[in-house]
Amino acid sequence: MTEEYLRENFIRLNNVKLGADVKIFAFVNAYGCEIGDGSKVGTFVEIQKNAFIGKNCKISSHSFICEGVTIEDNVFIGHGVMFTNDLFPRATNEDGSQQTETDWEVVPTIVKKGASIGSNATIIAGVTIGEGAIIGAGAVVTKDVPPKTIVAGVPAKELRTLE
Repeated sequence: MTEEYLRENFIRLNNVKLGADVKIFAFVNAYGCEIGDGSKVGTFVEIQKNAFIGKNCKISSHSFICEGVTIEDNVFIGHGVMFTNDLFPRATNEDGSQQTETDWEVVPTIVKKGASIGSNATIIAGVTIGEGAIIGAGAVVTKDVPPKTIVAGVPAKELRTLE
């Protein structure tokens, strides 16, 4: 991607490690992260520092991948998927001062190889989504999802396992 292409498409990449043949569409904000070979990142996506996206992933538009999220190879992320990285978020400390990075710890989340996350799902910090698992659209994932398992609902519940 040329500097001109990035500017014309309002793509902000700051300190991003890009693999070969990565496709990034307009209005993306990514910084301090890594995006693996052959992955595609849709419009209006934000990928924060210390996030990792593996090879051949598809990150659909309007998704938010925050610090501490690891997405392994061949993962599908639907439109508007939101990840969190703090189980007890606060704007201020008890004394009223605004919180900074030193006032809380990132809770890591892992999406294993070949998993699929449906549109508008929310993934709560600290979970592991197993290899080949499927998360239904609109689900709120609050606990680990075993490999090759389909979950859906609020909170997400196991529907069945895949063969």
